[in-house]
Amino acid sequence: MPKKKYIVELRTEERKQLEAIVSKGTSPAYRIKHANIVLNADVAGPGLPDAEIAERFGCHRNTVAGVRQRFVEQGLEAALARKKRQSPPVERLLDGRKEARLIALACSQPPSGRARWTLQLLAEELVALEVVDSISYETVRRTLKKTNSSLICGNVG
Repeated sequence: MPKKKYIVELRTEERKQLEAIVSKGTSPAYRIKHANIVLNADVAGPGLPDAEIAERFGCHRNTVAGVRQRFVEQGLEAALARKKRQSPPVERLLDGRKEARLIALACSQPPSGRARWTLQLLAEELVALEVVDSISYETVRRTLKKTNSSLICGNVG
């Protein structure tokens, strides 16, 4: 059996805090599960192996190892909280500069023969101007909605 790298040693006040979280049952489920993991990983308590803790609480061994590691390195609150993402799942297509280009384009004169810019025309123009490699009209719509821009940039009302 491999030696554990992160050894959980709870102080009395930490143990009481965790037992309160588990017994009240008013915290989010993941928080209660993490509290149970820390309590069962404590060397002064049960000191169970990761595989047994994972089986007991219906999670993966990696979850147990991660909670244990966060407890040792960052403390109790970090162990009870969810792991924070380091980066978004998909990078933003339009940063501030590219958003500004989109808004300026939407406020400019539409192509000849058109009364106004459509989302599809804006998307095609951004690609033609090489602002982005490709973009959907839905991304254009969300960006314009987020910036409270309308396709009519003149004075309204």
